Amino acid sequence: MPLQYPASTAFPALSALPALLSLTAALSGCGESTRLPANADVGTQPALVAPVQTLLPTVNVAKPSPWKDGQTPTPATGLQVQAFATGLDHPRWLQVLPNGDVLVAESNAPPRPDDGKGIKAWVQKLFMKRAGAAVPSANRITLLRDADGDGRAEVREVFAQNLNSPFGMAVVGNRFYVANTDAVLEFAYADGQTKLDGPGRKLTDLPAGTRNHHWTKSLIASADGRHLYATVGSNSNVAENGMQAEEGRAAIWEIDRASGAKRLFATGLRNPNGMAWLPGPGSQTPTVLWTVANERDELGSDLVPDYLTAVHDGAFYGWPYSWYGPHVDERVKPPRPDLVARALAPDYALGAHVAALGLTAAGASPLPAALAGAAPGGVFIGMHGSWNRKPAAGYKVVYVGFADGRPQGLPVDVLTGFLSPEGEARGRPVGVAIDTKGALLVADDVGNVVWRVAPR
Repeated sequence: MPLQYPASTAFPALSALPALLSLTAALSGCGESTRLPANADVGTQPALVAPVQTLLPTVNVAKPSPWKDGQTPTPATGLQVQAFATGLDHPRWLQVLPNGDVLVAESNAPPRPDDGKGIKAWVQKLFMKRAGAAVPSANRITLLRDADGDGRAEVREVFAQNLNSPFGMAVVGNRFYVANTDAVLEFAYADGQTKLDGPGRKLTDLPAGTRNHHWTKSLIASADGRHLYATVGSNSNVAENGMQAEEGRAAIWEIDRASGAKRLFATGLRNPNGMAWLPGPGSQTPTVLWTVANERDELGSDLVPDYLTAVHDGAFYGWPYSWYGPHVDERVKPPRPDLVARALAPDYALGAHVAALGLTAAGASPLPAALAGAAPGGVFIGMHGSWNRKPAAGYKVVYVGFADGRPQGLPVDVLTGFLSPEGEARGRPVGVAIDTKGALLVADDVGNVVWRVAPR
C-alpha cells in the first residue's frame, strides 16, 4: 500500500527539495511499468490486469519545454495545423459562439489550502508544479476573432474577468453561462458582443470548498435549452478523506435553467470533464449525453483506463467502491457491495492515465473523412497526458468513430508531438471544439496556444 502520512508531518527544509524530488522519483513505483502491449487497454473490451501497489506511487512527470518559434504539433496525414492564437495564459477550455468567435477560458486551480496536507500530497503538488500545472489562475475568458478568415485570430478582447477559476461555458439564446469552480453564473448576451456586462447572476452553487481536489467544472446545454449539465470531479483519489468530503461530487448535475434548481443526473464518475451530445442507436433514439472521465491512480501503470461513456439518468459508475464496473477497490473502507452490484462499466476505454479532458462531437466537420479508415459521426478527445505512468501516455488529440450510436475501432491520432523525443512536454492539450468552418480547435495549456487543425 502507498505510505500514508498524518497532516501534521513536518515538511523537509527547502534546501533538501532537489534531493527529495530525486529520491522520490527514484523510489516511486520502482521497476513498475506497463505490462500490456500497445492499445490493449483501449476500446470496447480493454485488457484489465491485476492491480499493482508499490511503496510509493509511480511518478513520471514530463518537464514543460514550450514550443520554440516555428514548432507545431504533428497533424495526421491529410491534415494541417497552425496556431489560431498564441501568448495566452494557461488556456484550458473553448467555446465557439454562434457568429464564429471563439472563447477561451484562461484558468487554473483556485486556492485549496486543505488539498495539500501531509507530505505525500505536498510532494505530489511539487511534481505538478514541475509539470507546469501550478501557475496562478488568470480567471479570465478571452474572445478571439478571425476577422479575415485566414485561420488566425487577429482580434483579441477580454470577454469576462475577475472570475473564479472559470472552465465550462454555454450559450442558450440571449444568455451566456460560465461554470466557475464554485458556481454557474448567468449573463445577458447578444450575438457578436465582445464583452459581458456586469458581474452576472449566480444561477446555482457547485461543490467546491477548501479542498476542491478536482476543481474543473465543465458545462453543456440540452438541445431544447431547458437544462444545463455540469461536471464535478471527486475530492480525492479513492475517498481517502472520507465520503463526507465527497458530497455532491464525482457526478454530473442537471440544472434547471429557469430556476437554478439542480439534481444529481449520474454519479460514481471520478473526474468527468468534457461532454457532448450524440445520436443514439436507431433512427428513433434521441440524442445521448457522453462524457470522458479520469479514473483512479496508484494501481499501477496499466490501471485504471480513463474512458468515454454514455451517461444515463440515475446511473452509478463505480467510484470509489469499484472500477470499470464490478472490480472492487480494496482500499476503500467500508465497502459497498450494494453499489458495486449496480455499477455500470464504461462504454469505451481510452487507456490508463491518458488524462482525457476535452470532448467534442465531430458533427458535420470534414476532418473525419480525411482520417484514413475512421468511421464518421464520432468525437475528438483532448488527452492532457499522464504524470504517473511508465511510459508516458496521452499528450495528444485523438478521434473515435461511431456507428449506430456506439464507438467503433481504435482511436485515430489527430494531433501528436506534444511530448518531445526527450520526454519533455512542449504542450498539453485540454479543451477541444469544432469551429463554424468545421476545423478543430485545441487549447494547449503548457504551450499557451490554441491550435487549429483543418484538412490539408
